[in-house]
Amino acid sequence: MAVVVPLKEMKDKGDFSNLHEVVPYAGFLGLSLKQEGDEFLTTMHYSDMLIGNVKLPALHGGTLSALLEMTSLFQVACEFEPDVMPKIVTITVDYMRSGAAKDTFAVAKATRVGRRVVNMRATAWQDSRDKPIAMANVNFLLG
Repeated sequence: MAVVVPLKEMKDKGDFSNLHEVVPYAGFLGLSLKQEGDEFLTTMHYSDMLIGNVKLPALHGGTLSALLEMTSLFQVACEFEPDVMPKIVTITVDYMRSGAAKDTFAVAKATRVGRRVVNMRATAWQDSRDKPIAMANVNFLLG
């Protein structure tokens, strides 16, 4: 698909500043991506539209789920460089604590790699990586 080639080019240049042009949903959520070693750190920049509970205020669970899904997708696309964009088979999200009204960070790591399937584990946090607010298991079908 069209997304894989631009992501590979961004990775090669080390510049993900045009991510919102390649993946419009990432732009809508306010996501940015940067490479740190072999990890791709995704940041969801805070915006009022991300709030689900205005009384706390707390981030909407759907935005956290989308952050974890997109983080996993970026990691698979950049790490394994498939010819076509991987397809999500399943995603299971565990919510650990409320997400405050501030920037949220996420990384993903492959836990199992087969010929056609990749299993990922994504973690989202705000203040400390040791205190995740949500985690997800995501399975992708390659090619």
